[in-house]
Amino acid sequence: MTHSRPIRSFVRREGRLTPGQQRAIERLWPRYGIDNDQSLLDLDKLFGRTAERAAEIGFGNGEALAELARRHPDTDFLGFEVHRPGIGRLLLAIEEHGLENIRIVDHDAAEVLESRLGDRSLDRAMIWFPDPWPKKRHHKRRLIQPPFLTLLARRLRAGGTLHLATDWAHYAEQMNEMLRASPYFELVNDAGEWARPQTKFERRGLKLGHNVSEFVARRNDQSISDA
Repeated sequence: MTHSRPIRSFVRREGRLTPGQQRAIERLWPRYGIDNDQSLLDLDKLFGRTAERAAEIGFGNGEALAELARRHPDTDFLGFEVHRPGIGRLLLAIEEHGLENIRIVDHDAAEVLESRLGDRSLDRAMIWFPDPWPKKRHHKRRLIQPPFLTLLARRLRAGGTLHLATDWAHYAEQMNEMLRASPYFELVNDAGEWARPQTKFERRGLKLGHNVSEFVARRNDQSISDA
């Protein structure tokens, strides 16, 4: 019997680790990294406290995530990224700023959300500038698809927030359509005190004339059928 493999929404692009990033991974991963296995994550034990929980999926070089962790010390953050130089840079920022409210996952976010997080375990999720997969034949690889939105809805508590951003117009249209079609989210488009930090990546894009579209949606109390 053959089993279909899930479509990957990312490609590992290792890049080159600087010596500092490599040392940061070697020294700091045991403290701030989450090793990949199939056990259910106990977030209270992982962070050593009970607190609101947020996840950034695809944090890039970690600039925005580190800033959010500084702004919101009473919130715990899970950061998902498979690009090791970005992980190294975030670990250096964690050390520099003494951030104890971040833990890092170097694995497919969809798999971890599916198998290692419980229902209603997150208060907010951020997905900023995911890979746009611009070629039409690759659109099926885009992360923001109905099944993934339903998975996020399972993991977000009622009243929790999903915050998306992209600088690709077609992807923005798709995000808007799918959020409006989802029975589990209501667009509010007001991030309030959780406004997205602007990063060097974004500033470079703005100089090139890229327009950024953002969507903030609130998880409603609609239950999810397993049927």
